[in-house]
Amino acid sequence: MADLKIRVFEGDQSQLCKTITIPNGILKIASKIIPKQAMTHLENEGIDLNELIKLSSNPEVSGTLIEIEDHKKNRNIVISLE
Repeated sequence: MADLKIRVFEGDQSQLCKTITIPNGILKIASKIIPKQAMTHLENEGIDLNELIKLSSNPEVSGTLIEIEDHKKNRNIVISLE
């Protein structure tokens, strides 16, 4: 089972600004305590957190799942299972 990693890059792709790691063991619990504003933002980006939870329990799934490029803010967000 893989951990969910969210990496935020500002400006240049090589400039890592933030890394958020949610261990698989608490992913289901974490999904219940995420603020509604954050859930709305994920949904607006087309990200289904429940589907990510399902994928995280599949040992055949790993690597980058979603990459969001925000050109206005010059930001990239990469969501992966590792």
